This record gives sequence, structure tokens and C-alpha cells, in this order.
Amino acid sequence: MLITEALSKLKPSPEPQTLSDDGCSSELLLSNLDKLHTTDLGTERILKNLHLDTADVVGWCRGKIKAPKASITRKGKNWYITSDNCEFTINAHSYTIITAHRRTKKHDCQ
Repeated sequence: MLITEALSKLKPSPEPQTLSDDGCSSELLLSNLDKLHTTDLGTERILKNLHLDTADVVGWCRGKIKAPKASITRKGKNWYITSDNCEFTINAHSYTIITAHRRTKKHDCQ
């Protein structure tokens, strides 16, 4: 009975949320870039996929994500960022860079 009463007092949300829109703005990711990290295998995967030659993969990715023209969206548990012909996938809870790819085969992300 208490549950029914509590539920009856809830106001319906004007816009339903879906898995593709968690109501999170890109500012959440940008304000937590200091938490960005990856695993050893993630580092290898990113270096290979983007043809990078850098010792600081996370720092390089952080720079691309902070770029003024970067496009940041969140779908479900991941952030998806497109910047300079690169696409990054980042776990929204742990801020782990899962992978990164080039958008086209004609251009490197560098």
C-alpha cells in the first residue's frame, strides 16, 4: 500500500529516457577527463588501430576528446566521441577507453 501511494505521487517525466539518451551532457565526460585510462590491451589496440607512435596513448586521446570540434554522445553504458576522423569508445562509468578507430581509410587521425 505504501508503494502504491508513493508511486501515485510521482509525476510522469515529460520526455521518456531511452538507452540511447541517458540525459547526460558531454560536460560530464569533459569534467572527468582526469579519470580517463585504458588497459594494456587497450593501449595496444588503440596504437594499432590509429597507427600511432606515442608513449602516452591516454594523453593523446584526451587531447582529441577535448578538441573544439569533437562530437560527444552517450548511448547506454558508453560514450562515443568523433574527433579528427577518429572514433573513440569510452565506458561511461569507469572512464576506460575501450577502443578507437579511424573513420576513413584515407586519413590518419594524426
